[in-house]
Amino acid sequence: MQYAVLFLPLFGALFGYLIKYFGDIFSQLITTLFVCITAILSIILFYNGISKGDYGNYIIYEWITSGNFIVNWSINIDPLSSIMLVVVSSVSALVHIYSIGYMEHDPDKPRFMSYLSLFTFAMLVLVVSDNFLQLFFGWEGVGLCSYLLIGFWYKKNSANKAAIKAFIVNRVGDFGFAIGIFLIFMYFGTVNYDEVFNLIPEFSKREINFIGLNFNLITLICLFLFIGAMGKSAQFFLHTWLPDAMEGPTPVSALIHAATMVTAGVFLVVRCSPIFEYSEVALNFVAIIGMITAFFAASVALVQNDIKRIIAYSTCSQLGYMFFAAGIGAYHVAIFHLFTHAFFKALLFLGSGSVIHSLKEEQDIRNMGGIWKQMPFTWIAMIIGTLALTGFPFLSGYYSKDAIIEFAYLKQTNIGYAATAVGIVTAFMTAIYSWRLILKTFHGKFNNENLSKSEIHDSRVIIIFPLGILVLGSIFAGFIFKDFLIGKYYDLFWLDSILVLNKFDHSLIPNWILFITPMLVIFAIPLSFYLFIKNNKVLDDIINKNKKIYNFLLNKWYFDEVYSFLFVKPTKVLGSFFWKSGDIKTIDRFGPDGISKIIKIISKKSSKFQSGYIYDYAFVMLIGLSLLLTIFIFYK
Repeated sequence: MQYAVLFLPLFGALFGYLIKYFGDIFSQLITTLFVCITAILSIILFYNGISKGDYGNYIIYEWITSGNFIVNWSINIDPLSSIMLVVVSSVSALVHIYSIGYMEHDPDKPRFMSYLSLFTFAMLVLVVSDNFLQLFFGWEGVGLCSYLLIGFWYKKNSANKAAIKAFIVNRVGDFGFAIGIFLIFMYFGTVNYDEVFNLIPEFSKREINFIGLNFNLITLICLFLFIGAMGKSAQFFLHTWLPDAMEGPTPVSALIHAATMVTAGVFLVVRCSPIFEYSEVALNFVAIIGMITAFFAASVALVQNDIKRIIAYSTCSQLGYMFFAAGIGAYHVAIFHLFTHAFFKALLFLGSGSVIHSLKEEQDIRNMGGIWKQMPFTWIAMIIGTLALTGFPFLSGYYSKDAIIEFAYLKQTNIGYAATAVGIVTAFMTAIYSWRLILKTFHGKFNNENLSKSEIHDSRVIIIFPLGILVLGSIFAGFIFKDFLIGKYYDLFWLDSILVLNKFDHSLIPNWILFITPMLVIFAIPLSFYLFIKNNKVLDDIINKNKKIYNFLLNKWYFDEVYSFLFVKPTKVLGSFFWKSGDIKTIDRFGPDGISKIIKIISKKSSKFQSGYIYDYAFVMLIGLSLLLTIFIFYK
């Protein structure tokens, strides 16, 4: 069963593309069926782990063997990987089903479905690895698949640019990640998790010289590993690729943002908790970057107008929550939020796709409005997803997001208190931009001049069905699993898959921490209704009085412009110089162009001997014979 969980998506990707000649429907069915079976088997593995403690390491084959250095291809099933298997495979299965309806008019359906299955396989390889090399293989695999899927509509220039941008930004993070793995191998002599983690206490005080400075070895490894996580999970400074990834089809956005690529960074930090726990500096850095990302992305989402970009920045913000949870040592809470977030974020993305599909590819919320009666199922689904995202009481997000804020307070350090404040403020901003999206999309005046309301209707059952399943997860996942993941049974569930050196004392939580976030979230609903529906003039006045701040947020803190000035334009100038002066004027001039020019001159001169007169041919033969004799005598 463990082997089937890993390889069924790969077989689906291969067979789904190879049988495209029998018709698109066969490709769609085979890829969807294999991933659905994977999801069912993953749930069984998860249940067996909870009920029977049925975990283990299943070796596929020895990958690298050199003396005592051994790296295997393995399927490592433990509490952490089992819950990730459920998240990845279940959301992927629903996205596959959804894609059958959403991509019905696309001419390249087999290629799309194969890419989705390959993406799922790469992520599964990543989460079941028992060593850093297999992890890196899956890590690069999801990077490649994201490039293929973001740029799926390759005839669209903006999609190609977005795909290249995602690929390049991730290479920056991956370079740091690779250095971290090199350091692990250099000093520990192994890349297997268990062996590395067991050696960490012995090296906790080890200092090394790096680029002329002395660093703690564990801190340096953690920082480089986290740089990789920053790129993959779109954290501050390496976040710029994430909103542009919306150029891909909506199912891609749901899969990338809810279950696969962006969660890989969080998984990496949590998997490496036995390393991070021995570096307070690295944990503080993780927490600070997470806090900045959470606040930054939420502030930008407040003013965006593209429905998918709003949800994309929401993802970025929620990932910030997960990272500062990990940074304060609450790794289990970070995974709990990752788990619940997968359901309501996939629901919001697929719901937005349903809206875009019905509005003939319209994505600007300013051109929507007043369509809740035309799309009742999508409307209800997105409201539930929004309630869960904002942390409305007793829905999934309430249990996981509030837990992050509570555990940050329980840390009882300056970093913990700062994380608490950022978490509360960001939660309020999350509620505002989330309800802005709902109200602008479904309520108020209908603003689309290219469509009439009579043309708009809810999506077909094959699109609505996945939304219904995700609605159930958004409502019940937090309540059902909170005791296992962060509550009274969490020690029995997590076992030794996560290391936490400092325990949290729940008796220290004051009542105001428990109530402030839910109160702000509830207050945001009438406030949003007043600002975005009842009295737009108030909002317009606020914007006009704070135009610079509004433009600052609308332009995403001008990160793209700054990066363009610092990196893109100088690189283009440098590249142009080397291309013109180095490639054209030097290499081409004296290389292929120069040689071909000389040969052309020689051939023109030589052609004069082909005159038809015997004395010209005799002269050429004499020269040739002289050359042969000279060479013969010289080398004799």
